[in-house]
Amino acid sequence: MNEKKALLGLTLEELKAVAKEMGMPAFTGGQMAQWLYNQKVTTIDEMTNISKANREKLKAGYTIGCQPPVDCQRSKDGTVKYLFPAGGRYVETVFIPDKDRATLCVSCQIGCKMNCLFCQTGKQGFEGQLTPTEILNQIYSLPEREQLTNIVFMGQGEPMDNLDAVLRATEILTDANGFAWSPRRITVSSVGIKNKLKRFLDESECHVAISLHHPLHAQRAELMPAEKAMPIKEVVELLRQYDFSHQRRLSFEYIVFQGVNDSIIHAKEILRLLQGLDCRINLIRFHQIPDVPLKGVDDRKMEELRDYLTGHGIFTTIRASRGQDIYAACGLLNTKYKEKMS
Repeated sequence: MNEKKALLGLTLEELKAVAKEMGMPAFTGGQMAQWLYNQKVTTIDEMTNISKANREKLKAGYTIGCQPPVDCQRSKDGTVKYLFPAGGRYVETVFIPDKDRATLCVSCQIGCKMNCLFCQTGKQGFEGQLTPTEILNQIYSLPEREQLTNIVFMGQGEPMDNLDAVLRATEILTDANGFAWSPRRITVSSVGIKNKLKRFLDESECHVAISLHHPLHAQRAELMPAEKAMPIKEVVELLRQYDFSHQRRLSFEYIVFQGVNDSIIHAKEILRLLQGLDCRINLIRFHQIPDVPLKGVDDRKMEELRDYLTGHGIFTTIRASRGQDIYAACGLLNTKYKEKMS
């Protein structure tokens, strides 16, 4: 018996093709798009303006493709970490409410190949790519879906290493016949896979965030093995070819580690590296993860770096720490759930 295909993640034209394949009029594809992306139905039977006979045809070969989370952890600050099923495994998604904003941090892979020293997901290794359906399901099946104002691809996995699926997901999110979000509400992160990043910059209008974490080649390579094949200097040179002076934003993520990348000398190297780029820097506090010798810094050191960088021309913010009581890093809820199930 053939496995049913998911409707979630199909464009309007593809939904029209499904209708045609099933012997239905093309406008049925438009009805499906409305039910999926406007009404966000969970079953084909809820598509009540499609005839019962046609719904039965659809159900024989298709399903919506949505799956609810299997576990969650709630923080005292309102942050919620969800665990969604994906490809027989699980991925984490974090909902972060903050006054009039509500951000969702989504995953794009099961595990990650990048193996950054400071990342819990990297310790798990790579287990598989998420499909566009599985990426979108993290938004579609989120209990707080209607509250969302922003989406960041900063969960488990490297977005540029699953670029086709990420581009398809952002296409559906921003298409007028999809979720109809502005691309300015979506930020996609990357360690800097240069050829893939170029394609993303050419094919998407979403914001871009680059994981920097150290301005110098040898030291960054110790933290992030990807630096050996994809030096940050080359990534920055690529970014210089694009215009970030209008609505599209370029930011650099910088986790601050005690004695590793936290001095004014490092700040001067950041300025040298990014000189002339229209960008901002987000300083991030590091919270300990198991079996990693890195340590975070105090507020005074964070503020010193922020003030120096901003004072020398690069707008810099300190990202507020959220949900510390429920997770120290991506991957911990996933690990805990797998242990519980086994």
